[in-house]
Amino acid sequence: MQTLMQSNLHLKGLKDKYKGKVREVYTLENDKLVMVVTDRLSAFDVVMPKGIPYKGQILNQIAAHMLAATADIVPNWLIATPDPNVSVGKACKPIKVEMVIRGYLAGHAAREYALGKRTLCGAPMPDGMHENDAFPEPIITPSTKAEQGDHDEDISPEELIERGVVSAQEYQLLASYTRALFTRGTKMAAAQGLILMDTKYEFGKDSDGTIVLIDEIHTPDSSRYFYAEGYEERQAKGEPQRQLSKEFVRRWLIQHGFQGKPGQQLPQMPDTYIESVSARYIELYEHITGNPFQKADLIDVEGRIQKNLNSFFKS
Repeated sequence: MQTLMQSNLHLKGLKDKYKGKVREVYTLENDKLVMVVTDRLSAFDVVMPKGIPYKGQILNQIAAHMLAATADIVPNWLIATPDPNVSVGKACKPIKVEMVIRGYLAGHAAREYALGKRTLCGAPMPDGMHENDAFPEPIITPSTKAEQGDHDEDISPEELIERGVVSAQEYQLLASYTRALFTRGTKMAAAQGLILMDTKYEFGKDSDGTIVLIDEIHTPDSSRYFYAEGYEERQAKGEPQRQLSKEFVRRWLIQHGFQGKPGQQLPQMPDTYIESVSARYIELYEHITGNPFQKADLIDVEGRIQKNLNSFFKS
């Protein structure tokens, strides 16, 4: 089976190409974006040398599924998915903030809480909570790129407005969208026996200046899911929760002496382990969407993508 590690597409009117850790984005002259989701696997901010079969298809199709399911809440950038690994949509000017929303004390919030902090981005976190406890109400904890360096930093709504990232009115709209999207995502997860612990949303402005939802939503790369069954019992006993994410890859790397730190050697993933990771991603897809996964043809992935895009733009 082939994996898609990179793309070199020939697209009419190409203005720019951006290569991220997993996604490659082609900007076209007619205010269109072509987003290719590769099979690259990133952990600890390092891209693994081998791809994971079907991973790009899985992430792309979960995102498309979730964008379609929330289009009545907020307009989004997506126009079509002409190939299992590709989305085509409107080119938008990103708003430089990630709207992180947390229903539970987990991840970064839990680490900050353990340090004694009781507010995060201006949002209160009550005393007496334990890791993975539910907040009384979901809290919004925005983040943005630091003014120095490329890392994300926590920021309060007031600071966002003071810096001119958004106006007060725009922030209120973003917060309203964020809460409504999280409510929808929570209900969809519950229907599949899952808990949507936290997630992030990104927004931009289209050519008309309308705020729209961009990028991906509710995927395992942008969200933390726990299994609902047994959650209360595990929480009462102080046991770790069962996660539905790529955390299992991080654990394998840690067991093999790698956490992305200087001087550490990246371990080689055996083919048998890569096949197991692919199977876990398929499991993620089916649990999150409730749909059976249909494997795309992997004989010539880039050729398939080029052919499907040619047909799409021709029509």
